[in-house]
Amino acid sequence: MFKKKKFDRGSGKKRSAITSIIIKVFERNPEQELTHKEVSTLVDARDPASRQLVFDTLNLLTEQNTLKRVNHFTFKLAVSSSNYFEGTIQITQRGSGFVVCQGREKDIFIAPQNIGQAMNGDLVKARVFKQGPKRDEGAVVEVKERERVQFVGTLHFRERNILLIPDSTKSGVEIIIAKENLNGAKEGEKVLAKIIAWPKSSSTPYGEIIAVLGMPGSNDTEMLSILYNQGIDPVFPQQVLDEAEFIPIELDEAEISKRRDFREVLTFTIDPVDARDFDDAISYKKLENGHLEIGVHIADVSHYVRPGMAMDAEALKRSNSVYLVDRVIPMLPEQLSNIACSLRPHEDKYSFSAVFEMDENGKVYNQWYGKTAIHSNRRFTYEEAQEIIEGKDGDYKEEILTIDKIAKILRNKRLKNGALSIESEEMRFKLNEKGNPAEVIIKTSKDAHKLIEEFMLLANRNVTTFLSKPAKGRDPFPMIYRVHDKPDIEKMGMFAVFIEKFGHKINLQDPSQIAKNLNSLFDEIRGENEFSLIQSMAIRSMAKASYETENIGHYGLAFDYYSHFTSPIRRYADLVVHRILQEELTTKQHRYGSELNEICKRISKNERKASEAERESTKYFQTLFVSEHVGETFAGTISGIADHGIFVRMDENHCEGMVPMMDIPGDRFYFDQDKFRIIGARTHKEYNFGDKVCVSIKQVNPRKRQIDLELVV
Repeated sequence: MFKKKKFDRGSGKKRSAITSIIIKVFERNPEQELTHKEVSTLVDARDPASRQLVFDTLNLLTEQNTLKRVNHFTFKLAVSSSNYFEGTIQITQRGSGFVVCQGREKDIFIAPQNIGQAMNGDLVKARVFKQGPKRDEGAVVEVKERERVQFVGTLHFRERNILLIPDSTKSGVEIIIAKENLNGAKEGEKVLAKIIAWPKSSSTPYGEIIAVLGMPGSNDTEMLSILYNQGIDPVFPQQVLDEAEFIPIELDEAEISKRRDFREVLTFTIDPVDARDFDDAISYKKLENGHLEIGVHIADVSHYVRPGMAMDAEALKRSNSVYLVDRVIPMLPEQLSNIACSLRPHEDKYSFSAVFEMDENGKVYNQWYGKTAIHSNRRFTYEEAQEIIEGKDGDYKEEILTIDKIAKILRNKRLKNGALSIESEEMRFKLNEKGNPAEVIIKTSKDAHKLIEEFMLLANRNVTTFLSKPAKGRDPFPMIYRVHDKPDIEKMGMFAVFIEKFGHKINLQDPSQIAKNLNSLFDEIRGENEFSLIQSMAIRSMAKASYETENIGHYGLAFDYYSHFTSPIRRYADLVVHRILQEELTTKQHRYGSELNEICKRISKNERKASEAERESTKYFQTLFVSEHVGETFAGTISGIADHGIFVRMDENHCEGMVPMMDIPGDRFYFDQDKFRIIGARTHKEYNFGDKVCVSIKQVNPRKRQIDLELVV
């Protein structure tokens, strides 16, 4: 029997509420026929006005083809398979949701009261009961597959029960914990809990504590919370660690004899100053014909990590390394990632290489792929290589300057072919001895970064082309591609509105000209304050790159064939490509088949989880950094606008906070969605993207990763 809910006649949203309840009544049993009187009883509509509203709602649902009229007073669910869709639900901070269905253009909006027991990321079955021009509205009728059953939160001991309050209402749910399932956890501690039961009659699941993370507030506890919240385990299973311990550090001469030996060829790495795992190295050799032999040497992880091993299963499960502000959660145990596989200086290492015979203008004459042995002569940091490029004397100056010249030619050629000219910018923190942020550092790409980037792109593209380009006498075989779809014209229209606020106007309606026009805009504003904000918004307006078995090319790089080959220590996709390449070079027997589709889905999903964890880590350290500046005033730029407030990035420290809509002084402000602005109802004062404002830091909440700001006018 459907559980009665007291009908609230005084609610301003009573029509919406009663609609949801009535639909649920019928969906309990799609075949049942109910009279108006029976429905009124089930929803506890006792007075005449409430019963009339029930009757009006039944008629409305009939007009919308949600219900079918049996006779004047009797109704049943209008069951139609065309009204049901499966998809992934995305829950917003406000508790509503959107079901995204593959192959369906419109998302399905799910009001909070229609979400049922679905949680963020779950695969659900939804029923559409109202169609609209831009989006449909529906209700979740079944959870097909849980995205996750483990959640991080804080324990609160109540009179009647013990509750886990999730860190995030978007990605978590309150869980009742029985005393016998506490497993030693105490009031106020942050814990990891697992759902063990969720009765259909209950709005709250039951769970047990599986790990105590510590008291809230410490950096270690908060970082563990971020990781576990995304389903990322910072600890390797013992079986994986045991396998890694047996990996030999010394190279085997018999194995070296099977490989092309580059140990006498000048080789070096260029990496961040704090890098511990070195995926790639560059070798440089002048040939007798005047050409250069440039080798791109990649750590040969596939030699150590093979299908069927516990390390391989764990690497697939993780899919990538995760880089938080104060720690790295590697894809592979340190025995491999930092020692055996890492191309450390002055050590012989196994590698998998792409070797190019080319001239100083970047023209490639020959290429070779295969297993190698190398010896890195020098480890450069990006800063050291950059100083040499800028004119300072240093080791291998001639070689560094030559490959820098080639890299610039390769980059210019890419841009002429339609690649996007994106300058990467990354917020970093300098930490003090206690692990707290002492300084904000904005890392930007300089020539040394671009040098390495271009040669990695060259290797990735050419390896993929070699494996995938149609060739006579060769049947195509399954392959992982790194794809990037063309821009969505509607999203580009929103971006055009955004840049108009800064006084810029470009044509973004012609897909063939979007990259060219964006690059012209970037070149024009590269030295301006708004450059970072505009570039960031342009990236967000683009499609997201992903791993797929069907190749559609990479729009942002303007490559027809592209995959990842150059970072197998930290990305599982690269490890798979290494295996496919080795099979093509040797046996021609390719082990991967239809399972590549599932691998692509998994690693794409885990890449998104890692990115979210990294973003949340940065937000947490932002709150720590500004916590000592509460009450102080900063100049800032409006970096985002939403129906609940204004986001402002402070110019001095690059940290972002929000001014709630209700706290904007001087008027009653509202969000104008059509013109994407905040406007005052009486004064018509506007706040737009890119406006310069002054804000004071009102409050900081590290637990919520939130900085509350006030406008200073």
